[in-house]
Amino acid sequence: MTSPRLVQIGVIGAAHGVRGEVRVKAFTADPTSLKAYKPVTTADGARAFTVAALRRLKDDMVVVRFKGVDTREQAEALNGVGLFTPREALPPAEDEDEFYWADLIGLRVEDMSGAVVGEVASVQNFGADDLLELRLAGSRRTVYAPFTREVVPVVDVAGGRVVIDPPEGLFDEPAEGPPA
Repeated sequence: MTSPRLVQIGVIGAAHGVRGEVRVKAFTADPTSLKAYKPVTTADGARAFTVAALRRLKDDMVVVRFKGVDTREQAEALNGVGLFTPREALPPAEDEDEFYWADLIGLRVEDMSGAVVGEVASVQNFGADDLLELRLAGSRRTVYAPFTREVVPVVDVAGGRVVIDPPEGLFDEPAEGPPA
């Protein structure tokens, strides 16, 4: 049996008060929807959490009390723990231009002529813009491509592919030796 594809829907932050509550940064469109996923798990599925109470704090932040977490010390031990749910538990996309990052992983990457150049290894955001990490065909090497409509004009989840118009030099081999 294969494990379900998990999607991160939040991350636990600092303890809030002395009764086991924690701050949670939600990655869902509506942060209060975290309570709808029963239960949420860690990335490896080893630990499950059930929301006992939840209230909005601000923007994408909520205060959560999980069943079985009753003290500040227990809450502090959870700081930094990611919260995941199976992809199948998430609502369907509302239109064809909407998708979950998890839906992109493993999609075939084609250039503008239709030639296969690799597959999507991951989607990242290091603080500026979203990036597609592409594993190049026939290689273990990966490159990052800006995930913009200009560079990735076609996302066809149903067809299992994305089309890329790569910026010049994206697929060039890295230079050998130390940087100049």
